[in-house]
Amino acid sequence: MAKNEKMCKKTFVFLLLIPSSLPLMAQIGISKDSTQQIIEKSPAFTIYKDNYFISGIPLNEKADKYNSDAKFQFSFKYRLRKKPIFWDIDPYLTYTQKSFWDIYRKSSPFAETNYNPGILLIKPLFQNGDFFGVLTMSVEHESNGRDSIFSRSWNFVSLGYTKIFSGKVNASLKLWAPFGLSDNPELTDYIGYGEAQVSWMPIRNRLFLDITGRVGRNFDKGSVVMDVSWRPFPKGNEYITLQWWQGHAENLVDYQKNTSMIRIGLVLKPIFMRFY
Repeated sequence: MAKNEKMCKKTFVFLLLIPSSLPLMAQIGISKDSTQQIIEKSPAFTIYKDNYFISGIPLNEKADKYNSDAKFQFSFKYRLRKKPIFWDIDPYLTYTQKSFWDIYRKSSPFAETNYNPGILLIKPLFQNGDFFGVLTMSVEHESNGRDSIFSRSWNFVSLGYTKIFSGKVNASLKLWAPFGLSDNPELTDYIGYGEAQVSWMPIRNRLFLDITGRVGRNFDKGSVVMDVSWRPFPKGNEYITLQWWQGHAENLVDYQKNTSMIRIGLVLKPIFMRFY
């Protein structure tokens, strides 16, 4: 097994252990009624995942105009009802689009774009009347919109759990059951059946650290992505971010390729506690 693949596996296991090994920190103290009021008063159309524009170079080969690029993502969600549908569950439509742009080449072509629409159900969780996390269920499609030998797509049903340890630390685990893998039947060898993430805010509303890991089906492939984001101004939601990607399946068309990229740019982030 290659050294970086071993590192991906160890990081994913580490991320899985963090939620159970962290000490039980004080709950954030938001009551059930207050949480529901926040959800109802929030705009129906909001940020879902990070929205960013970053650019950088590879770390595992000499950088040139063919392997250096820009990567950008926009992601949003739309709440379908103001009130929960049942059991305090709120329904959303979600959409995420991620593109890879060869901006340093003469014609600046787009190398790949991945489209990811979905339906999401979110249930806030409470302990002794205070909010401490969320359960999610989603049905999603992801594809690159291409045909012939370059076509890549898959569908999946997922279950997720996010634990809020404090106003500065949360951890999440998302597991998925794929279907419709005819364009890329070996995809789960590289992305596995889930991902784990830890988010830490050492300086409140100014400095963020996010680490996400995946391990492939046979535990010999996978990926690790780390983001360090700094908000230079006291107001606004614009951050300078440094992202390191190591592993497989950064995009769909080259999901079998093992890449190591370092990129820097701007990001707009969703709220830290993520009860939407």
